[in-house]
Amino acid sequence: MADEMKNVNTTDEYTDTALSSEWKKFQEGVEKEKAQKALKAEMDKIKSSKKVGPKMQGTDWIKFAVLIVIAIIFVTPIFLVLMNSFKGKLFVSNEPFAFPNSESFVGFDNYTNGVEKIGFFPAFINSVIITLGSVVLLIICTSMCAWFITRVKTWYTKLMYLLFAFSMIVPFQMVMYPMSFIANTLKLDNLIGIMVIYLGFGAGLSVFMFAGFIKSVPLEIEEAAMIDGCGPIRTFFMIDFPILRPSAITVAILNAMWIWNDYLLPTLVLNDDKTLPMAIQYLRGGYGSIDMSAMMAMLVLAIIPIIIFYFICQKYIIKGIVAGAVKG
Repeated sequence: MADEMKNVNTTDEYTDTALSSEWKKFQEGVEKEKAQKALKAEMDKIKSSKKVGPKMQGTDWIKFAVLIVIAIIFVTPIFLVLMNSFKGKLFVSNEPFAFPNSESFVGFDNYTNGVEKIGFFPAFINSVIITLGSVVLLIICTSMCAWFITRVKTWYTKLMYLLFAFSMIVPFQMVMYPMSFIANTLKLDNLIGIMVIYLGFGAGLSVFMFAGFIKSVPLEIEEAAMIDGCGPIRTFFMIDFPILRPSAITVAILNAMWIWNDYLLPTLVLNDDKTLPMAIQYLRGGYGSIDMSAMMAMLVLAIIPIIIFYFICQKYIIKGIVAGAVKG
């Protein structure tokens, strides 16, 4: 009995020794792996810090210089408007390219005077309502139309697509007079009615962009949704529309910039209401007199919202355009 107990104790000691040695090996392996990972991370950090991009060649410097010149050309008008918005009326006309000095600088007087003269805030609210409503209407209606045209292969859907594409080349000046007559006849000369008119004029480009993007969406995704019990409307809004987000943002940016800055169409259609571009034109007085300083200040306030909107969504523009041009 004593011998058996001794053998059991010896076996337990051997087992404990084996387990402890295995545990030590495991710990050593873990520590070694951690050290290797730390060394690799340090080496990658050193390589990335020493990494130097490709040197610019002669043609690259020429392209870079050309792009800098183009950027300056585009930024200069905006800078001149901003600079002249802080100068007196006479100095804007006589010295438009001079920087504001102690004599010409008037602070924010031009902004306060312009806001009071044109009724800035009501016009601003009207522009926001028209722009947001028109953009939302354009995105929803034209995306559904493009989806139908792309998925339903018939002769009349092809004809519809050609008509939408053809509408992009028709100049607005060709149809503005009959359009204004029809708008007045159908009582579209208000904030809601002009959204419908913008839907008609912006549908061509929007349908064209959405159709190009939808052609790149696999049809198997929609078939799987229909097998799970989704109808056409539910399939579009739950499956296709989330995929269309880059193209939808691109369409929203392009149409928002156009609608926000549009002057001619609201002038022809609206009767009682006025948008921000229309209100700014009220600074043109009789006999050719123009309050240029206040107009510059109002132009700055008018372009700030659309510039902010553009910078927020600009990363989606190229992505949406390229994605819509891959197929079709």
